[in-house]
Amino acid sequence: MVLRALTAALAAVALTAVVPGPALARPTADSISDTRTGAPGERLPQGWRIEGGALVWRSPEPVGMGGALVEFRSGKRPLGVPEASPDQRTFRLRLDGARIGPPGDLQVVAGSRRLDAPGTDEATGRAPGQQRSLTADGPPDPLPANPVDPGVPGTYRTSSGEYLLEPVRLPGYPEPVEMRATVVGPTDAPGKRPLALFLHGRNATCYEPGRNSAGMQWPCKPGSKELPSYRGHLHDQTLLASQGYVTVSISANGVSAQDGRTADSGAQARSSLIRQHLARWAQWSTNPGQAPEAVRAMRSADLTRVLLVGHSRGGEGVNRAALDSMSPPPPAEDGYRGPVGWQIRGTVMIGPTLFGQNPVPDVPSMTILPGCDGDVNNLQGQLYLDGTRGIGQGAALHSAVYMVGANHNFFNTQWTPGQSEGPAADDFRDGATPDPVCSTRSATRLTAAQQQKAGSTYIAAAARLFLAGDDRVRPLLDGSGRRAPSADPARVLTHALGGNRTPAILPDAPLAVTNGRVCRQVTTDSAQACMTDADTGQSPHFAPWAVTDGEPDRNAVTARWSAPGTPVRLTPERAFSLAGSDALALRVIVPPNTRGTLLDVALTDTSGKRVTLGQVTVDGLPGSASTASHWAREVRVPLTAALPAGVDLKRTRSLELTPRSGSGALWLMDAWGWRPGTPAVHPVALPRVDIGRLTVQEGDSGTRTYRVPVQVTGQGTGVIKLAVRDPQTHRSTVRTVTVGAGGSEEVSITVQGNSRYDLDRNHEVAAKAVRGAVVGSASGGVLVKNDDPMPTVSVRAVADTVTEGQKLVWKVELSQPADTDIDTPFVIVPVGAGPELSTKDVDKDWLSGLGEAADPERPLSENGSYLWIQIRKGQTSTEVSVPTITDTVTEPEETLRMQVKIYQEEGEWPNGPLLTGRVTDGPVSGGTAG
Repeated sequence: MVLRALTAALAAVALTAVVPGPALARPTADSISDTRTGAPGERLPQGWRIEGGALVWRSPEPVGMGGALVEFRSGKRPLGVPEASPDQRTFRLRLDGARIGPPGDLQVVAGSRRLDAPGTDEATGRAPGQQRSLTADGPPDPLPANPVDPGVPGTYRTSSGEYLLEPVRLPGYPEPVEMRATVVGPTDAPGKRPLALFLHGRNATCYEPGRNSAGMQWPCKPGSKELPSYRGHLHDQTLLASQGYVTVSISANGVSAQDGRTADSGAQARSSLIRQHLARWAQWSTNPGQAPEAVRAMRSADLTRVLLVGHSRGGEGVNRAALDSMSPPPPAEDGYRGPVGWQIRGTVMIGPTLFGQNPVPDVPSMTILPGCDGDVNNLQGQLYLDGTRGIGQGAALHSAVYMVGANHNFFNTQWTPGQSEGPAADDFRDGATPDPVCSTRSATRLTAAQQQKAGSTYIAAAARLFLAGDDRVRPLLDGSGRRAPSADPARVLTHALGGNRTPAILPDAPLAVTNGRVCRQVTTDSAQACMTDADTGQSPHFAPWAVTDGEPDRNAVTARWSAPGTPVRLTPERAFSLAGSDALALRVIVPPNTRGTLLDVALTDTSGKRVTLGQVTVDGLPGSASTASHWAREVRVPLTAALPAGVDLKRTRSLELTPRSGSGALWLMDAWGWRPGTPAVHPVALPRVDIGRLTVQEGDSGTRTYRVPVQVTGQGTGVIKLAVRDPQTHRSTVRTVTVGAGGSEEVSITVQGNSRYDLDRNHEVAAKAVRGAVVGSASGGVLVKNDDPMPTVSVRAVADTVTEGQKLVWKVELSQPADTDIDTPFVIVPVGAGPELSTKDVDKDWLSGLGEAADPERPLSENGSYLWIQIRKGQTSTEVSVPTITDTVTEPEETLRMQVKIYQEEGEWPNGPLLTGRVTDGPVSGGTAG
């Protein structure tokens, strides 16, 4: 009778594929993907029972939370994430009508570890807690599948085409920029449809058909064609269109070819271009008859639901466009000044740049980080997450999607060999030894087709979450450890900030650490740095702020251990609250190529009560010296143990991480209270800061003080960092200031005038948001133009005819000292008729300094070598010499000829004197000018 009751209970519960969230999430009716039931007469395995509508597993001994999640599975199919009892022995999963499948298939797993098979590891059979090599053990098991797969094509019919409008002029760009795009959208979807706009990155703009030749001209020269980078996202557009989204991919070759002249590398121009297109779409939405034919062929776009997708520098462009749509930029810098008839609901950045390090805090975002990026190889796009911490309201979800084995270029088919119309290349290039992670022969490297499919899938996930509000795809983006099967075989890992998170441990705030230390993410002081020379590779989290050699108040926590059991205790200056959260979420880095770092997680409240919440397992990413693989994994542990232990989560005092692995290292980025769900986001216009630039003349005497224009617009007050870099020492000073709307922060630069020649000096000023503010134009300053003539350079012979074994010597002189070093190259040129001085006639160490070797013997001019002569700042002369050596060979007189190049302020190097030196076998009576 008992057996029948159990079997009936099993048959009454529907099997769920994947719970749409991590710790404490519940199966839902729409997550059902299998209706198998237990076979009649089949018993539950030892330790399992059905109790009060829940599936319960009891461990014979306490166990910790391993990996990101402890999960119940039916075979390889996940059932859900159970609640753990305070003693970490009993795990309970509410079934809510879900079937569990054959009882014999039940498992408790944590990552690749089987918790219900004591002493073994599901993947290797090793004892739990033993740190292992990722390379030696092979790849980990795939993550559980999410119940909703955004990579599955939709059912809507689609139409595609292109439009070409009149070009636009953008401030600072001499040539007009094209208004060209390709569109793909549904024809039979109901009502107005959300709009996804794509912006490609910076690549060659023109190529010559039939030749492997590409360049950065604009407009393209006769005989060349435009490289159509804007067509490179058609695979992404087609998927989205089938799912009911209107898509447009715009061309920005005119920006790419000219952005080298701009301080922001084109971010503002790309924003202006995006908004020019959106303004047209807003017009066409209300007046469809004015739209180009390709646009009229599909459903109208809903401009209240816009997703911006940018690749490479296009990523920084869409970030700036989202900011500019909420907080208008200074009119003098903007190429669009019309009304804003659209709402940006989310952004997607793919292998992006973020030179200014100022992400938009209150617009949801997803950033794809390609693990084998050979272009933006520090993966600075990570700062689209980290840089939002503490700035805005905190409700917007910011997701990082680390795609193992993906390179930079292949997300765009026009940048992919074999798919592009023009020249294309793999941006990750092996050195002398094939890279173990990113070589095309590596098992971890993705093919172009695999990478493109994975990229399309996760772009569709962002569209579904940000535009359609479908919370079922959130676990694919927020660190919940779920995968989209359409992206297979790509291994895609995620973590996130924002959403339903509340701050717990933020290392940028005052923090006491025991058995570890607070470290600085960006510093030249190795004793304070988060990473040392012993840490191979780099971390995307620690990408430096371009204008600084050290950035204060940007920290992490690091710890290293050689034996298990010593807790790393973190105590912030103020107690923190985890009330209302389901779990504690940690972003933890461990060394690449390691697996199985075990950490016990405990909390102590302000009264001294302590509770061990459970255990997490953190794995490193595949990495090499060429990759940025020190990347934080998100792991979570439920807070259910705190209440029975009497710990007051409203007044939490400290966090403890106790290593249980034999040895290892970790870096903690931060810790948060977490609960499932995606909160509504209501962006507000924060005070906006824009740094301007002055161009001034140096002057002949005295000092002048100039004020850098720092404009603050919008409402309210906020806090920013201001960095000022000295153009002489290249050292930066950073200070934190409060800014208010309508004000202008005082940044003064003092310039000393004189009558000596100098280079133009740029006193760079940069701004970075800290709290309650946003930054648009992130860099500016004072450019001091030199207004004194360059000294005249002359060269005279000191000894230009010598016997072998002596030095040929010339003296280089300036007509007056300069305030900068003066460089003068001496290019060795053929002598014409007669014997020439060879590599065997000069000192081998001197020759080595030219990067040359004596063997095989050859004329010195054969390789086009040159001597780089420098007269130091404040000096007026130096000597250049060529040391010859004595040999036993009887030779005629040999000659050396050198062409002096004289630098001109226009950046040219016209010819100066042509020098001739002669070397003879016998003694000579003196020297003559050459």
